[in-house]
Amino acid sequence: MTEPGLLLKGIGSFYEVLTESGEVVTSKARGAFRREGLVPTVGDRVLIERKEQGYAQMTEILPRRNLLVRPPVANVDQLLIVVSASAPEPDWLLVDRLIIAAKRTGVDPIPVLNKIDTASDAIVGQFRSEYGAFHTLTVSAETGEGLDALRMQLTGKVSCFAGQSAVGKSSLLNALFPNLRLETGGLSRKTERGRHTTRHAELWPFGSGAVLDTPGFSMFETECLEQDELDACYPEFADAAPCRFPGCMHISEPDCGVKPLLASGALSKGRYERYREIALEYQMRRKHRYD
Repeated sequence: MTEPGLLLKGIGSFYEVLTESGEVVTSKARGAFRREGLVPTVGDRVLIERKEQGYAQMTEILPRRNLLVRPPVANVDQLLIVVSASAPEPDWLLVDRLIIAAKRTGVDPIPVLNKIDTASDAIVGQFRSEYGAFHTLTVSAETGEGLDALRMQLTGKVSCFAGQSAVGKSSLLNALFPNLRLETGGLSRKTERGRHTTRHAELWPFGSGAVLDTPGFSMFETECLEQDELDACYPEFADAAPCRFPGCMHISEPDCGVKPLLASGALSKGRYERYREIALEYQMRRKHRYD
């Protein structure tokens, strides 16, 4: 008799699977997976069959809703994109790229401002202004501020943390999971860039959901998007009037419906300037797609 479960961790040929009863069962994948080209991935919904002796057997990998590749994790509900209120200085362009990557994969992006205990009013105001179209969180791993709201956001969902190194992703997870004791890298004194500390993908059960800590990103690439696909990644554009021309890039075209959002405050100047950079980058990539 098989039972469903969530794949939490894989080491070699062994996999830890969380069953619906809350039990973690060590399983081995059936040999046919390799012949079929199937690779069990953290986050997979699977079926396992217990044996009277030895390890349980993973008999089936259920269809995936999505698959992130850096690191590999399947069936993600939300991506918590963490930035620091102090050092390192927020990389807003990276946040925007991660939002696009999440939306293109069917994952809800949640911008999170950490180290709120060290934040200036200006940085908090900028964060809220730039990402007012999204559900956001302000937290402090150091003082515990905002952690209750973060716990509620994580409950019942499969969640990933992403962002620059040293913004406090591992510190937040240590605050949520006191027994986890993830290594925290901090900042290099010479470069003030984060030292990478997370070495493998693993889900930790959390309130009927699960959480994965991802490596810090210094850059993030997505596939080349058409203009309408890029537009769909900006919820602010939903309030725009129709543009005069199909495929409008919202940069220099006349009678653009998006640019008036700047005057009304529905679209922040920072978000728009970074949008221009990303849109022109995609335009160039589309031109050279088949070179």
